[in-house]
Amino acid sequence: MHIAVFSQYHTNPDCPATSRHYALLAHIARTHRVTLITTRTWERQRLTQEFPWLPEGVEMHAAQVPYHNKMGVQRRALAFGQYAAYALREGMRIPKPDVIWGISTPLTAAWVAAQVARWRRVPWVFEVQDLWPAFPVAMGAVPNKWAQKQLFTLEKNLYQSARHILPLSPGMTSYIRNLGISEEKLTTVLNGTDLDLAARATVATVAALRQQLQLEGRRVILYAGTFGRANNIPMLITAAVTLAASRPEVVWLFMGHGYEESLLREAAITYPFIQLVPSQPRHAVFTWFKLADISIVSFLGMPVLDANSPAKLYDSLAVGTPVVVTNGGWTRDLIQASECGWYSPADNAPALAEQLRKLFEYPEQLQAAGRAGQEMAANTFDRQKIAATMQRIIEQAAE
Repeated sequence: MHIAVFSQYHTNPDCPATSRHYALLAHIARTHRVTLITTRTWERQRLTQEFPWLPEGVEMHAAQVPYHNKMGVQRRALAFGQYAAYALREGMRIPKPDVIWGISTPLTAAWVAAQVARWRRVPWVFEVQDLWPAFPVAMGAVPNKWAQKQLFTLEKNLYQSARHILPLSPGMTSYIRNLGISEEKLTTVLNGTDLDLAARATVATVAALRQQLQLEGRRVILYAGTFGRANNIPMLITAAVTLAASRPEVVWLFMGHGYEESLLREAAITYPFIQLVPSQPRHAVFTWFKLADISIVSFLGMPVLDANSPAKLYDSLAVGTPVVVTNGGWTRDLIQASECGWYSPADNAPALAEQLRKLFEYPEQLQAAGRAGQEMAANTFDRQKIAATMQRIIEQAAE
């Protein structure tokens, strides 16, 4: 079977990114022909050369479209349009696929998948990674009411035209269901994590990293991910300053890049207990998570963000590091039910600092939560199992 995949961003484990689709494509390409239509945005951002850029068996068509998180709204929109134009052309040139897999974000990538599917008379499957346009509208990126209405209409039309829809969280599934989309078309497929890469985080590698960073005798809190406006980085800095008054041995590590990077650089200069860590390749990030006593998954207190499926949540639990989440959606329910982490209200730095202070007083609680999270990750978050589910759904859609 020939599967055409429309995804604006392709990464591999050498990149400072989650590389979700690298694992999924590698699994599916063992038994099916896969054509990936993407861009070279991340290829130049590889930090190592340990992995092939493409999984074996995947054929790539890639456009040269610049993109980074610091771009403004208009520049991002241009990048989305450039990819859409390229992908539309390539989608009509490649040999006719049996099924199309469209991956959003951005929504324009899913739109292209739908158009090519319609013109070539094949079914398509819609993978929803984030709620677009609900998220950019909530963040003020689309102030025009007419444009908002057009985007929401487009979104619903895409849901209706897809043979099957794959949201990355229960919260996204509920959102789509509430738009009137049939339950039979929906399958929640979690973001997941790479357990084979997580296994590289051994006691020896963690000890070496701790020595390298001169963190012997220190407690470590890790935030790893995008420093975006939605991630509430200023609140985390305030919480770090508040916590330092009672727990001076605690060090906060911030790993990643994005909009708030300059703010974090200033904080790292001002406060010795805040350290800014360069982005790490995917295959190395698990050692940093295992080094930490606690990791933080933070977002602004906006309902649309409660549906997120953040990679840092899965990666932390995979190595036995408990998490504190600040969004009140399905992730809060998950960690509380599984006893692998804690919830602290978004936008409340004093509450987060107090929560962390209490946790460090009871290390046995941290250890128990870490074990519970690691067990859940092995049973539920394995991307190899998720890839098998994805393949089954795509095969059924083609039938």
